[in-house]
Amino acid sequence: VQLQAFGGGLVQAGGSLRLSCLASGNIFSISDMGWYRQAPGKQREKVALIGSGGLTDYADSMKGRFTISRDNAKKTVDLQMNNLKPEDTAVYYCKIHVRRTMLESSRKYWGQGTLVTVSS
Repeated sequence: VQLQAFGGGLVQAGGSLRLSCLASGNIFSISDMGWYRQAPGKQREKVALIGSGGLTDYADSMKGRFTISRDNAKKTVDLQMNNLKPEDTAVYYCKIHVRRTMLESSRKYWGQGTLVTVSS
C-alpha cells in the first residue's frame, strides 16, 4: 500500500491550500483516514480525521478553517485549509487504515508528508 500526498507549498497568511492524498496498491477496504502535522521541534499532532461513514473529527485549532473529505471510489482524502496562519506551518502527513485482504486486520499507513509554509 502506498500513499502519495500532494498540494503543499508556500502561502501567505489568510490564504488557502488544498492537500490531497491518494492510496494505491493492494486495498480491500479503507476505514479511517486522516491528516496529521509536525512542526519543527514539535511532536506530530492530529489535524483532522474522517471515518468510513463520513464522520469527522478536528483538532480545536482547525475547526472552522479546515475541512476534511474523502472519495472512497478514488481512495483519496483531501484537506481544504482556509485562513491559514503562520503557526500552521508544518509537514502534513496523511494516514489511512487499510485492510489489504478480507482475511487481514486493518493496518495503518502513512504518507511521505508534504510541507506547508505560511508566511506572515
